[in-house]
Amino acid sequence: MTLSVKPANPNFSSGPCSKRPGYDLSQLDTTILGRSHRSKPGKAMLKKAIEDTHEILGLPEGYLVGIVPGSDTGAMEMAMWSLLGSRPVDVFHWESFGSGWLTDILKQLKLDNVNNYLADYGQLPDLSQANPANDVVFTWNGTTSGVKVPNGDWIADDREGLTLCDATSAVFAMDMPWEKIDVATFSWQKVLGGEGAHGVLVLSPRAVARLESYTPPWPLPKIFRLTKGGKLIEGIFQGATINTPSMLCVADYLDALNWVKDIGGLAGAVSKSENNLAVVEQFVAANDWIDFLADSKEIRSNTSVCLTLKASPEQVKAIIQRLDQEAIAYDIGAYRDAPAGLRIWCGATVEASDLQAMLPWLKHAYETVTA
Repeated sequence: MTLSVKPANPNFSSGPCSKRPGYDLSQLDTTILGRSHRSKPGKAMLKKAIEDTHEILGLPEGYLVGIVPGSDTGAMEMAMWSLLGSRPVDVFHWESFGSGWLTDILKQLKLDNVNNYLADYGQLPDLSQANPANDVVFTWNGTTSGVKVPNGDWIADDREGLTLCDATSAVFAMDMPWEKIDVATFSWQKVLGGEGAHGVLVLSPRAVARLESYTPPWPLPKIFRLTKGGKLIEGIFQGATINTPSMLCVADYLDALNWVKDIGGLAGAVSKSENNLAVVEQFVAANDWIDFLADSKEIRSNTSVCLTLKASPEQVKAIIQRLDQEAIAYDIGAYRDAPAGLRIWCGATVEASDLQAMLPWLKHAYETVTA
């Protein structure tokens, strides 16, 4: 088999993800570097990042956006430590990160009234079991399993509890029913190909009301505190961050947001990711040695696309190593806790042409290794 065309960009990592097409570090607005993030231009830059996020995502009126420490993990931990404890909690999880939230709820927060709804990799738990009187914790897209929630119909409009959603590999690539979500967290390094270390926290008015009416019984570290004197610290959601952010990362994020605007906004980014998934779907349909880890098309992720191969774990490693060495595809191995296989990022920063160029090489590597 003769192959000549290689991907122009072999970066298919699921985080940090590929930079946007045409990315040029020298084109970032770096005028703020060396200035305080609390200076007038520093605050203005952070506020613009917040406002652009709100606008592009089409968040409902009254929803707040804050830039917080610790990537998506920090944002999610902040939400759980600040909001949980006043009601029973339903935790829905089907991969490693969702399971990690359950572990923290049980072993760190030590909550007693917790309902554990678990599904194996490739499946979803029965979401209809969500109790509208309880708080609900879940991931929208299982980054390590390639399984996403198909919609928000299972979340009651008249719920009494809050919904806390880890949405890090979904936001900017999937349509989110924001009216169903009270807390959402994500990081720049996923769908937008931004830099790590910063998280984004989205709060509904219902979440704010909980923050101002409920005080957790445990101590809160400074970087987790969202209230002072029983009132929301509004500055967090206006550009006055809890700790010092990297303004270079903020400039990088603004560049990514401007790119989203250029490709047609949120709809353009979602469409690009879905088209990328379609490229992989066509390849899978044509080859009987590869399949999706997700049980059904309805729950198949269009960002972190997880695949299983008719090969031993050792052969899968050999295929991955071969593609890496030949600069065809970097970082496409399944997550360490997931079943052996591949995980190919298909978010909006990945070009369909690179996927189309990479997949024949994948087939060649498979046939060579398993011969």
